[in-house]
Amino acid sequence: MKLSVVIPAHNEAELVGSTLAKLIEWLEPEQIDYELIVVDDCSADGTSQALTALTTRDQRVRCIRNQGPHGFGYAVRRGLEVFTGDAVAIVMADGSDDPRDVILYYRVLQAGYDCAFGSRFMPGAVVHGYPRLKLIANRIVNFGIRLLFRHGYNDTTNAFKAYRREVIEGAQPLVAPHFNLTVELPLKAITRGFSYAIVPTSWTNREAGNSKLQLKEMGSRYLFIVLYVFLEQHLTRGDYRRHNVEHLERPIADTKHLTALRP
Repeated sequence: MKLSVVIPAHNEAELVGSTLAKLIEWLEPEQIDYELIVVDDCSADGTSQALTALTTRDQRVRCIRNQGPHGFGYAVRRGLEVFTGDAVAIVMADGSDDPRDVILYYRVLQAGYDCAFGSRFMPGAVVHGYPRLKLIANRIVNFGIRLLFRHGYNDTTNAFKAYRREVIEGAQPLVAPHFNLTVELPLKAITRGFSYAIVPTSWTNREAGNSKLQLKEMGSRYLFIVLYVFLEQHLTRGDYRRHNVEHLERPIADTKHLTALRP
């Protein structure tokens, strides 16, 4: 199973190189067939140029530019248009996601699940330096989503997830242009009948630069996507739900044995 890693990047010249280096460091010994795709979303700090040496040296690393409308969601969607793997993980360029968890996600998908969802707020997870205001907002939003969809998952807004190719195809059309894509993808995967496992993951606040997520700008956008998927689920009479896939209708399994595979 080939794994693609899509890394949206906007003004991340300081960190994206080290993020890629750490991913390669952990992926290489696992003998996983992989590719790393950085989507430069109209950066003005030389993000693409910072990767020139690495992309020249390693053909598994690509840097493409998002030429269309700009925004986190657009950048991720651009990466999802061009990835060549059997599965894809979405990883932040700022180094906040632990590369070992990319391998854990790969093992989850290998075990037969369609989606690998990480949670930073369950036993076994490790979080360093999460800003207090964002943490409070995160917990409130995720509680509301969990209450509405009753899916038992407490970190839906986390961008760091992995999907089999058929999930990305089955979640179309994707409409979120900004960080609300982080909610659209998993909610569509769940409500359209794909299986998923939840595993604890680690998160560390960025060492340089500024977060691109602005809470005051995202509230209504998150609400729109949540209501959009909720209405699709309840008003379309299952038109978008996968059929004849009984083997995918498994409950969330005990994933302790999968977590143990984390390098």
